[in-house]
Amino acid sequence: MAEKKSLFAEFSKGIIKENPVLCLMLGTCPTLAVTTSASNAIGMGVAATAVLVCSNAVISLLRKVIPDKVRIPAYITIIATFVTIVQMVVKAFAPAINDSLGIFLPLIVVNCIILGRAEMYASKNPVLPSIFDGLGMGVGFTAALLCMGIIRELLGSGTVFGLQILPVQILIFILPPGGFFVFGMLIAIANKLNTKAGKKVIESPCSGCPMSKTCKSFACEKTEEVSENTDKEVVANVN
Repeated sequence: MAEKKSLFAEFSKGIIKENPVLCLMLGTCPTLAVTTSASNAIGMGVAATAVLVCSNAVISLLRKVIPDKVRIPAYITIIATFVTIVQMVVKAFAPAINDSLGIFLPLIVVNCIILGRAEMYASKNPVLPSIFDGLGMGVGFTAALLCMGIIRELLGSGTVFGLQILPVQILIFILPPGGFFVFGMLIAIANKLNTKAGKKVIESPCSGCPMSKTCKSFACEKTEEVSENTDKEVVANVN
């Protein structure tokens, strides 16, 4: 039961709490570029998810074999192999999606979400949790892209998946400014959901930075804050 709960936690964290696009601010280039339509968004999301799951599994399986000095080139080689396979499958079965995604499909190789999960998680954990981590991050990435794609296509073209829904077309939403606007709105919603879920927000000049979890200076501030609170509690108990 505990193992199942742990695997579910690894899967679910990537959807809202640690969404790679809306919370960690990773993969913003393809996010803004391909979300002019819902079909492009879901195509990119599914392709990236397949690469994430497969590369996480292989890297985790080989984590004790790959020498530390060449781990990044090894990870990129593994990721590139699965990207090539996915690209060939998309070309064969969904040529329209392949033409729409263009250069962004092969550029999954250097997507910082995939390389980041390989370095931060798959290389340090067993195969099964790594698969669930990759699947959760992929689902979160796909969900974020799909939300942006539906909103931008609906407001910009009046359609969703090619079906006419609205008679009005606000063309700015399928242009870069509209992409940034929708992106910002979804980030605000994700932050609100995380806050409501009980996620503690530490007031600090660095608290809004996506690198705050790994930044040493921010970690020191949090440590000092905890230390001060602990000292106050000790003094209060003594008195």
